[in-house]
Amino acid sequence: MSSSTVLRDQRVRLFVVLGGFFVANAVIAEMIGVKLFQLEEVLGAAKADITLLGQEHLSFVLSVGVLPWPVVFIMTDVINDYYGMRGVRFLTLLTVVLIAFMFGLLYIAIHLPPDRGWWIGSASAQGVPDMQSAFTAIFGQGMNIIIGSLTAFVVGQLVDALLFRWIKRITGDRRIWLRATGSTLVSQFIDSIVVTYVAFWIFRDMSFAMATALALTAYAYKFTVAMLSTPLVYGAHALIERYLGRERAEAMRREALADHV
Repeated sequence: MSSSTVLRDQRVRLFVVLGGFFVANAVIAEMIGVKLFQLEEVLGAAKADITLLGQEHLSFVLSVGVLPWPVVFIMTDVINDYYGMRGVRFLTLLTVVLIAFMFGLLYIAIHLPPDRGWWIGSASAQGVPDMQSAFTAIFGQGMNIIIGSLTAFVVGQLVDALLFRWIKRITGDRRIWLRATGSTLVSQFIDSIVVTYVAFWIFRDMSFAMATALALTAYAYKFTVAMLSTPLVYGAHALIERYLGRERAEAMRREALADHV
């Protein structure tokens, strides 16, 4: 099969598009995750004052990295539906390699000697007197965050894919909401626990109670977003069926379910 024929194949082009959104959003989430925001302020609500596991004055302070992740998990479920666990596993491993590559390049970029002339103070008017310090602070995420987030990503993705496949084997092609939302809720819980425990309990000596409390508050947000994102999964399926045609879409879903990993 020639390269031009491959690119004309609707199934190949669909995988490239879905995979592109999957990888791009995962990489963006890692890159922007250093910034924190107050969810209550975004919603125009009073700041929460939660006591959980003996930890007082907790609120919904979240990384902005949570913003692209719903797209990643929607793409995970859609890819699993049409390309099986092989497709999810391939993109997960590819994404991990690309994120590690990105952090490697950022490490080199941070440690290259900066221009001490115009550039170093070029943003002074915007309140940034030292561009090198700002660059390092933004892109120089700690190794604890990198290891924690990558570990959580791999574990969460594999759990999501396995649970999605298990539910689909029971329900067949029906109840998209159950396999998509159910697998995401479980994998997001594991993701929240793993990233917090690895990054802060193991590497930063945070107390187990505090790490657990932070993971649970973050999961409360992810739980809500996962529930609200369910219609988007149906929308994605509708667009794919319109693009491929109902018969081909159904055939691909059957093949994906029958595929043994």
